[in-house]
Amino acid sequence: MDREFLYELFAGFGPVTIRRMFSGFGVSADGINFALVLRGAIYLRADEDSIPRFEAEGSQCFQYEMKGKLRMIASYWRLPERLFDDPDEVTDWARTAHAAAIRAALAKASKKRSVKKVAKKATKKVAKAKKRRAD
Repeated sequence: MDREFLYELFAGFGPVTIRRMFSGFGVSADGINFALVLRGAIYLRADEDSIPRFEAEGSQCFQYEMKGKLRMIASYWRLPERLFDDPDEVTDWARTAHAAAIRAALAKASKKRSVKKVAKKATKKVAKAKKRRAD
């Protein structure tokens, strides 16, 4: 798959950025990556809300083999090839994938903030303890 095909496929979704990633491409919008194009397949970002839709299509999550073990990336699922000829439906799937990617980014940011808050509180406690020992 080349960039032209991908731009055409996602045209109904809106403007996308396509960048080289691994041995394929990453597709993003608004700075959020929502699709991977690898080994001649398109994988869309998925979560608990959208995975059943992929399963109903008989799709599978992204998989690769490393050191003799099969690795499965449950956050990216293969776009059914039947959709390549249905731009309206691809647009709907892309919007769903973009929404899943946004939810994942927000959850990650929230988790980072929580870790920072805990670290900040711990630093304050250590400082207070040191001050008490010094007094």
